[in-house]
Amino acid sequence: MTITDPRAAHRRAGFVPAAPRTGRLRPLGLDEVRITGGFWARRQSVNGERTLAHIGHWLEREGWIRNFELAAAGSLPEGRRGREFSDSEIYKYLEALAWEIGRTGDNDLEAAFRDLVDRVARAQEPDGYLNTNFGRPGQAPRWSDLEWGHELYCLGHLFQAAVARARTRPDADDGLLAIACRAADLLCEVFGDDGIQSVCGHAEIEAGLAELARVTGQRRYLRQAELFVTRRGTGTLRPIEWGQQYFQDDVPVRRAAVLRGHAVRANYLAAGAVDVAVDTGDDELLSALVTQWDNTVARRTYITGGQGSHHQDEAFGEDWVLPPDRAYSETCASIASIMFSWRLLLACGETRHGDLIERTLYNVVATSPSASGTAFYYANTLHQRSPGAVPDPDTVSMRAESSLRAPWFSVSCCPPNVARTLASLDALVATADAHGVQIHQFASCSIRTRLDNGELVALDVQTDYPRSGSVRLTAVRGAAGPWTLSIRVPQWADGAQLVTTTASGEVSTTDADPGWVTVRRSFHAGDVVELVLPMRPRLTHPDPRIDGVRGCVAVERGPEVYCLESIDLDLVSNGTVTDVADIRVDAAAPLGDHDGRPVVRLVTAATEPGRGLTWPYAERSLEPAHSASFEVPLIPYHDWAERGPSTMRVWLPVATQPSQADTTQYQDSEAS
Repeated sequence: MTITDPRAAHRRAGFVPAAPRTGRLRPLGLDEVRITGGFWARRQSVNGERTLAHIGHWLEREGWIRNFELAAAGSLPEGRRGREFSDSEIYKYLEALAWEIGRTGDNDLEAAFRDLVDRVARAQEPDGYLNTNFGRPGQAPRWSDLEWGHELYCLGHLFQAAVARARTRPDADDGLLAIACRAADLLCEVFGDDGIQSVCGHAEIEAGLAELARVTGQRRYLRQAELFVTRRGTGTLRPIEWGQQYFQDDVPVRRAAVLRGHAVRANYLAAGAVDVAVDTGDDELLSALVTQWDNTVARRTYITGGQGSHHQDEAFGEDWVLPPDRAYSETCASIASIMFSWRLLLACGETRHGDLIERTLYNVVATSPSASGTAFYYANTLHQRSPGAVPDPDTVSMRAESSLRAPWFSVSCCPPNVARTLASLDALVATADAHGVQIHQFASCSIRTRLDNGELVALDVQTDYPRSGSVRLTAVRGAAGPWTLSIRVPQWADGAQLVTTTASGEVSTTDADPGWVTVRRSFHAGDVVELVLPMRPRLTHPDPRIDGVRGCVAVERGPEVYCLESIDLDLVSNGTVTDVADIRVDAAAPLGDHDGRPVVRLVTAATEPGRGLTWPYAERSLEPAHSASFEVPLIPYHDWAERGPSTMRVWLPVATQPSQADTTQYQDSEAS
């Protein structure tokens, strides 16, 4: 085993989760971008102060960490706890700790990290094998269940944790990188060109190997990732009831036209395949992945950015199959989607990939954890028909319960996945190239980086986005020569403007169409570039081919999707209407705006013409006549169910006839 000095890789890559060898853009890491305030800073603070401790507590309580101690003591399989893939949750937790330590330097987290690495290290076999569920007397043999065993999947997350540590603490002597390399060396021997000609049922190892190759300089790891991508889709895995597309093993990656099957697996595979395509110069493969991304976004993605409409197999549906009340939209699928989009953004430099990342961050990743950071959604429905019940904070929940966030699940892949994403979020904000710096996500932050010519770029960003649409970038120091500042203007932002103010007071204003808006100049300290985005609420209509929401509209404001929650309905109607199933939206009425919250005109019916029927169909319309109307404020979807059990819907059915009833005006809920 040979490990290239990770300090050299760190100097090239920075504190980043993905560092492609080539590409249109170079990612700026946690050592170059620091989120300092606003929406995402608050969530990072909760993640670091509450969520990480919460995850550590449950991993210990459920015995998933202790599995490694039992392995080291030779006591397995007796006493092993958790599912076959529970090792991966420890590795994702380690990755989250590594990014948070790199971001904050927290000494307590450093101690926890080292203790956990030591416990994992003692469980590794002399030949590098590391898994608590296979390979010992009384357990199934190694690599005997590639369809469901998740052995390679777990190693992929181990490799990503090791990469995070090597990049943020290249001088650390904790041994995690060596653990990962021993496991990777064994894997290359077992699954190499002349080894087992198969793949893992759950993709993830591909991205882990590619990134491990980047941080160590070991090309054999990239070659192994390439082998796994090439073998996928050739029918190497045993058929199952949901078909081989569940594993993405039905069509070779370079021949597929759209993501399909299990949504997490599909996105992890796509992310790893981009890594392979970029680092091997495989333009044909990269082009195929761009096509898959385009078609998946156009036909198989929810308005929130969520993906996956099947509950039983956690999978994509066919084109346009996006029922809101059956949205699975697993949190992990959205995180994997961000990984895929980010890699395409780095490779291609196109704003549409940043648009989807933004949508997914605000409307799935921000939705999953509670405000306290100690409860989570696994699935993210867009329509809650019954209020549900408050989960016991001391009890493990089933994974797909979405009535309220739960503290832990028997399959708890999502909490540590959210934690590692939030801890490394600074690395999704900005990039650089030979000409300048690009801003992809809007957050108050400091940016300090050097361009290819050695020029130091220092910017401070101030914004309370998405509450307002002002994103103000101030040059902290002057530049010897001109460079280009590029800012993503989201596709929804028609009417955006760019205002530039020089240190001497000269002001100019230009329109900023969706896409890239650029300013090229020799910046002086105090120069300001301000992007002003229109934040008025807007109605969004679905493609008519989406049967599940035909005749409905959604409300968006900026990057946020809004929803109607029964709690607000109850308040505004004085208790006369308590269920979101009983309303229609008057789409002809203008949207209001109450302190940043969209306000919609709703109509209700005194009687339902179909009520009391013994057969729910008739020759006449069963749409109720409208008898009352009132205005109701909506809430950001990511805040739903924070006030207790409720019914909720994102897609609001449109009233088929205008209301003739008196209108009740919305009043501030505190006043009412």
